[in-house]
Formats: sequence, structure tokens, C-alpha cells
Amino acid sequence: MGQAKIYYDSDADLGVLSNKKIVFLGFGNQGSAQAQNLRDSGIPNDQILIANRVDSYAETAKAKGFHVEHDFATAAKVADVLFILIPDQVQPRVFNEQFSPKLKSNATIVVASGYNVFFNLLKFQPGQDVVMVAPRMIGSSVRSLHEKGRGFPCFVSVEQNGTGKGLDAALALSRAIGATKQGAIASSVREETVMDLFAEQALWPNIIMMFREAFNILKDAGCSDEALCYEMWMSKEPAEIFERAADDGFVAQLKHHSTVSQFGQLSGSLKLEGGAMREHFKDILYNQILSGKFCEAFSQIEDDLDKEGDTNPLNELYKRSEEMELVKAEKRVRARLAGLL
Repeated sequence: MGQAKIYYDSDADLGVLSNKKIVFLGFGNQGSAQAQNLRDSGIPNDQILIANRVDSYAETAKAKGFHVEHDFATAAKVADVLFILIPDQVQPRVFNEQFSPKLKSNATIVVASGYNVFFNLLKFQPGQDVVMVAPRMIGSSVRSLHEKGRGFPCFVSVEQNGTGKGLDAALALSRAIGATKQGAIASSVREETVMDLFAEQALWPNIIMMFREAFNILKDAGCSDEALCYEMWMSKEPAEIFERAADDGFVAQLKHHSTVSQFGQLSGSLKLEGGAMREHFKDILYNQILSGKFCEAFSQIEDDLDKEGDTNPLNELYKRSEEMELVKAEKRVRARLAGLL
């Protein structure tokens, strides 16, 4: 695939949003940030409506001066644009049952995660536009960078062009939340979903496993819990390395390290052929993610994720992870150094 197109402020016309009622389903980290950015960009407050159940998020929205609607059917009826910014696992139930039947036939539906669109879990009408505007940062950064007059990385795509003007809407919304200032990258829900799930199911599990095994080996070699925890992550050195990688380049950041470190990392990584890891990664990508196997399995446990205790499968995974020596040691270190952290 060639280079992706990047859209900037000059490519987007905010006039597309004139007199449009823009509804945010959810006022969590992303909903709060994007709604406030939209208002700061000149969209009148009366054009913005927060659809949220009665909870602390709704109270926060009211405190920030937004109009809040607790009845989702009422919010759906007036929406010209609907941002879906609630967790992936509850989107199908909430959208399909409470929003989809009441939405206008030419509404624009905006997702920030491609998961449910890619796996066809949401029900859209043929005349509707379905677009993705997906900031690549957490909500607090989306807000703070906008307040500083800076942009943030964002993916944008049109997945269903019911009105023929889906791209115009997607770019206008991207500009309104502050994304086109730095550049909104043309993408797709397939690309966004594949990269997200691959990182979550292939890349990071292996990183966790390598830290776990490295901790065990070094502890067996006589290293203390305190030294290991600080050397490996509690000093925040890994965070600084990734920050340097973002600023200077993934490999170029090594020049900030000692000569011994540079030589060790480069020579060591170049010796690793990676064939077994590639096959492992390909198996996860094609047989677990793209096959739909993970999506199907995850759908079976979605209701259980709201439960308390060990009947929640996520709680069970956390419980099992607490048996790792790395986790046990960290707890001991944090308890011992509580007054210093």
C-alpha cells in the first residue's frame, strides 16, 4: 500500500455543520474532550446534545454547560450527527436497540473505534453516512493539545456514503475537534481495527511475557525485587524511551543511550531472525483476528463483563495475573516504599 492521504484544516469546511444537531452518545474521556473541542471551534452550544444515562458523567456534562438528554430515543430523533463514544462492548446493544430505529434516514454516524463497524455489529440504514474519526490519543490529551492550539494524530474514513457527502462531514468533524491541525490520516475501520487488536493480542502480550520471564531470570540470578522493579519499569525509563522514539525515531532514539547500550541493543536485535515470532504473529492476525474468531468469542462474554467478582472473566484474568512473581514483587516493593512513591 502506498502513502496515506493526510487532510489538513484547508481541506475541511466547518460550514458543512451549520444548523446540524450533533449528539454525543457518552461523555467519558473522549466524549468530554471532543464535545468541548467542537464547541471551542465555533459550533454553538445549542447545536450540541449529550446523550448519557443518569450518572456522574451526565452531571459533569451539565456542569460544563452542555445540554443533556437521558432518554436515548429522544436524542436519536433529533440527531443529524451522532458520535458513538461508549465502550465497544455495549455499543451494539445500545445503538441497535435504542438509537438505530429512531435515527434520521440521512444521519451521519461517527465512530472513534472501527471494531463494531468492521465486524458488522451495528445496524445502519442505507441512506446514512458512517464515518470514522478516531483520535490516536487518550481524551485528556485530545483536550489539552487543542487548548494549546496544537493538533493530534487522528484516523479518518468513510465506511458508508449514503448521502454522497460522507467525506465532507468526516473532514468537517475532524477539523471541529482539532484533528486536522496536525493532519488527519486517511484510513479505514479495517486498518484501525486490525492494528488495535494486533497490538492488544499479539504485540503487548509478548512484551508482558518477556518482562515476566526476564524478571524471573534476573531474580534467580540474585537481583533484588527493588532493583528489578525500578530498573525495568518503575523508574519510568521505558516511558521516556518511547517518548524519545516518538520525537526522534524508533531506532534513532538509541543515540540518547550510552555507547554500551547502543551496541548491545542494535547487535542483539539484529542477531534475532524473528521467524518463529513472525509465524506466531501471522497466526494471531489471520486465524484469530481477521477470521472473526476473537470477535465471536468476545461477544459471548460481553454480558459477563458487567458482573462483579470472579464471574467476570476480566476479573478472573487479573486474579491469575497476580500469581506472577513480577506482580507479587511489585506489591512488596510498593508497600515497603509507600512513603517514597
